[in-house]
Amino acid sequence: MKIMKYICLLIYYFFARHLPASHAPYSLGSKNIRGALCSVIFKKAGRNIDIEHGAFFASGFDIEVGDNSGLGLNCRVTGPLRIGRDVMMGPDVMIFTQNHETSRLDIPMRLQTAPKKPVIIEDDVWIAARVIILPGVTIHKGAIVGAGAVVTRDVPEYAVVAGNPARVIKYRNAESNR
Repeated sequence: MKIMKYICLLIYYFFARHLPASHAPYSLGSKNIRGALCSVIFKKAGRNIDIEHGAFFASGFDIEVGDNSGLGLNCRVTGPLRIGRDVMMGPDVMIFTQNHETSRLDIPMRLQTAPKKPVIIEDDVWIAARVIILPGVTIHKGAIVGAGAVVTRDVPEYAVVAGNPARVIKYRNAESNR
C-alpha cells in the first residue's frame, strides 16, 4: 500500500496539482482527480473533499481531512494536521506544525528544530484568505478566522478572530457576546 501512496503523490505533484481550480468552468474534473489521489495519500480522507489548485502538503501521510472539507487554492500545510467536517479554507493559507528553537547560541538557529506540534481544526470552521496558523494550535468548532490573521494560540468555539496576533473580535453565538 505504501508504494501506491508514493505513486499517487508523484501523480499529484507532477500533474493534478496543476489542474484548474475546482470551480472553474473549464475544471475538467480536477476536483475529483485531486480528491481521489489525496484519498490514497492522506492518513484519512472523508467524502467530497476539495483539494484546490496549487495546494502543497509535503508527503500528506499525516494529514486527516473530514467530509466536505478541503485545502484552499495555493495553500501550504504540513502535518500532523487534522481538519474536521465542513471546513472552508480560503486561498494562500499556511499551516505550520514545526518551528525552530533559538535558545542555544552554540548551534545555528537553522539546525535547532523543535518537535512537531499537531494543528487541529474542528468541524464547521471558516479560515479566510492568507491566514497563518502556527504549531500546536486548535481552532475549535464553528470558529471564523479573518483574512490575514496570524493564529498563535487556540481559538474558542464560535469565536470570530482577526489580526496579528489573532484576537477574538466577537462570538457567533449570542450567549457568548453578553
